[in-house]
Amino acid sequence: VYAQIPGTIIKLLREEGDSVKMGDVIMIIEAMKMENEIVSPMDGVIKKIHVTTSQKVNKGDILFEIE
Repeated sequence: VYAQIPGTIIKLLREEGDSVKMGDVIMIIEAMKMENEIVSPMDGVIKKIHVTTSQKVNKGDILFEIE
């Protein structure tokens, strides 16, 4: 899953190995003083999280992988 907007990761709500359902909130990105929920696009298990709290991301950066 890739960042659709540039911003700062302010909260990670899931960890690697967690089972998720489509629509579950995985993390929150702050962009232009608004909090944006990043959700799982499918059911699965979080294989890898590529970001950390307080990290700045650009549009297109990989956030996490689901299998």
